Amino acid sequence: MTRNRPHNTWLAIKPLLDAVFIVLAFALAYLVRYHLQWVREVEPAYWVPFSVYVPSVALLTGILVAAYWLGGAYREERGRLFFDEFAIVFRGTVTGIATMIVIVFLVWPNYYSRLIFGYAGVATLLLLGVSRAIERFVIGWRRRRGLGVDRVLIIGAGEVARSIMRTVCARPEFGYQIVGFLDSDPARATTDIGRFPALGTLDNLEEVLETNTIDEVIVTLPWTMPGRIQRVMAACERRAMPVRIVPDLFQMTLSKVEVDNLDGIPLMGIREPVLRDWQVLIKRALDVVMASVALVVLAPVFLVIAIAIQLDSPGPVIFRQERVGKGGAVFTCLKFRSMCVDAEERIVDLKEQNEATGPLFKIREDPRCTRVGRFLRRTSLDELPQLWNVLCGEMSIIGPRPALGSEVQEYAPWHRRRLEVAPGITGLWQVSGRSDLTFDEGVLLDVYYIENWSLFLDLRILIKTIPSVLLGAGAY
Repeated sequence: MTRNRPHNTWLAIKPLLDAVFIVLAFALAYLVRYHLQWVREVEPAYWVPFSVYVPSVALLTGILVAAYWLGGAYREERGRLFFDEFAIVFRGTVTGIATMIVIVFLVWPNYYSRLIFGYAGVATLLLLGVSRAIERFVIGWRRRRGLGVDRVLIIGAGEVARSIMRTVCARPEFGYQIVGFLDSDPARATTDIGRFPALGTLDNLEEVLETNTIDEVIVTLPWTMPGRIQRVMAACERRAMPVRIVPDLFQMTLSKVEVDNLDGIPLMGIREPVLRDWQVLIKRALDVVMASVALVVLAPVFLVIAIAIQLDSPGPVIFRQERVGKGGAVFTCLKFRSMCVDAEERIVDLKEQNEATGPLFKIREDPRCTRVGRFLRRTSLDELPQLWNVLCGEMSIIGPRPALGSEVQEYAPWHRRRLEVAPGITGLWQVSGRSDLTFDEGVLLDVYYIENWSLFLDLRILIKTIPSVLLGAGAY
């Protein structure tokens, strides 16, 4: 069952709204030039009313809107970030203002004020920049709540399909909702991946299309299955269903492939390692600085927590546990003790109460927690001693959660990719739902972080950590 996509009226309204902002920007420029008279005063003989500029405003508006349109500002691109959008506006504004000044020199040599175009350009950038920021915020807010999203069926469950799934998990503002997936392998076709349900084999395609509301089909099957790809496309074409194919590039992981362009000829190659040496150096330097400062600043907090733990229950203040770090290396992870001293021995008796998926063990109301421990876990204060692990180079401020050896033994091959970088105190998994997510969803987010690492992504995670900690979402 398909649904008709509503006409994207916003893309039609957007240039009209931009035109209004450009006119408003020119009005502000007139105010600054003739009334506030910044930079240079206007001699009384050259003072003119705004109505004189109306033809110039109309021409400038047409030039700028055309420049934005040619730059792609009015094409829908889900992966476009605010900075990409603003870059289009910036280039279009500079080009439009320069074109307008040239026209003025050629047509109106004795123009009233050329400086006003500079003011108009700055005002246009400010107004359109704010409007683009508000637009991004509103669209992202709606899509994170499932409004205005495209429901997608994925054909395939291999690495390429998981790449799409982890992007959908990490970037809900892109506006995709995965209905589920089909696969040619019966084993994979019956095993859910996180919140994404397995809907069966490719033989179920007709039934799935008929019984589910689907806006688009994404095919991620290997190139070695041309017959099955064609059958999927034929089934979609009969229903006028949009279908897209993601090439698996001969089974290579998408994160390791880069595509260049030689005058229209695509050139494919292998990317450098996920984190290059200079990136590792920068990330390590930031870890050392932040951990050192945090240990000094939070020393009084450490003391108060230590006293509270000692007064609440017998046992050590610090809980030490072996965890698996980068490359499978084992290290001793430090935490403030939040449970009774025999907590690990009691796991066997509590196995049936486990609420987590995969190899994880989590109980929302864990009877092993102490009174102080429940508070520490809800506020994530129990993680603070891991700043020492960061200083020692065993962990990072941001990265996948450190895993237990018993968990790693149960990993599927694709789960092990999260061991490619140092584990972190906080990470994309932690700020996206923590224990409320399934294990597979968490791993999808961790792998997305590894494949898309940047200082900007780390900054986003740090900023999102604050409300996650304050609200205690998924912390238990």
